[in-house]
Amino acid sequence: MFKKIQKANNKPVIGCVELCDLPDLGIFGVEVRIDTGAKTSSLHVDNLISFEDEGSPWVMFDLHPNLHNVGEVLNCKAPVKDIKTIRSSNGIKEKRYVISTTLKLHDYIWPIDVTLSNRAKMTYLMLLGREGMGNFFLVDPSRKFMKNE
Repeated sequence: MFKKIQKANNKPVIGCVELCDLPDLGIFGVEVRIDTGAKTSSLHVDNLISFEDEGSPWVMFDLHPNLHNVGEVLNCKAPVKDIKTIRSSNGIKEKRYVISTTLKLHDYIWPIDVTLSNRAKMTYLMLLGREGMGNFFLVDPSRKFMKNE
């Protein structure tokens, strides 16, 4: 009845969960939740510490890139781009640090802004929101891991 559409309006179609890389942070093959209902993108971090380096604000944090091996920890640091007040899905407002990094999804790579948060109770380490997706993709919420198809 319906044809399988690989591209619409010359935009690639992605699913609601995709494997992504954050090469600047040393993260590869992480399952990312694609969320068109979220404006911002967020990344789960632990042990977040802010500091100054030569008068500029920076953050240090730990990442657990492998959900199946929480003992694996990456220590990261990045300059702070901004501090935003974000309303989470449960309606609670919180201030979050924003960093810029590079995202690789399938064969596409581009700079994005990511808020650092505690997503420990969430299924996915990272959420990719509308601002992070830009105008690059169409999302099929019934599919996952579209590159493998």
